[in-house]
Amino acid sequence: MNGRAGVATARAARSDGKTRLILAAEQLFAKGGIDGVSLREIAAAAGQGNHHAVQYHFGSREGLVHAIFVHRMQQMEARRGEMLAAAEAAGRLSDARAIVEIIFLPQLELPGQRDNHSYAYFLLLYLLRNDGRDFGDFGAELPPNIARALQLLRQRLDFLPEHIAQRRLVTACFMFLNMLTAYADDRVRSSDDESFEDAVDDTLGQIVLATCMPLGSARV
Repeated sequence: MNGRAGVATARAARSDGKTRLILAAEQLFAKGGIDGVSLREIAAAAGQGNHHAVQYHFGSREGLVHAIFVHRMQQMEARRGEMLAAAEAAGRLSDARAIVEIIFLPQLELPGQRDNHSYAYFLLLYLLRNDGRDFGDFGAELPPNIARALQLLRQRLDFLPEHIAQRRLVTACFMFLNMLTAYADDRVRSSDDESFEDAVDDTLGQIVLATCMPLGSARV
């Protein structure tokens, strides 16, 4: 093996090790809470012999938490790009339902999440830790397609102050994630009352109505 090939192999091994840590941490955080799992447990679950592998790759627990978020955002980027292009071709870039679908539906296509939804559980906890008041501020730099989708939604919500628009966005996330985690429960999934597809459709409609309603319109 020449020097260049050796460097490439080492980089690939580091990248693979980081991905294993990210996926193991997501699963463990989803079950035990972000602060309820030790970094050693995560390293062991990822098959890392080095107990300090998390610190080596991510610097800290918070660094790992942000890495999970960014990893999943990147996995959804291509699909969001396709949906943005389709919405633009159909003249629907200002349509609230189309924008909401671009933001939320790609999560259903994440690898390994169809019957697991560990990322949904993790993201619920992640959002509870986030205190950003600016619209779309989730504590990490966002890839361009999700950033564009959020910008389109913000334009649709231009009648709202920034902090209220952000609150509604976070609330919308909780609506969608609650639906996903409910259907991760075998008792709900086996029920004949409502299909998963119907639950997704109804939740997206709920999100559009709640997010886009005029300010103060719910007062009685």
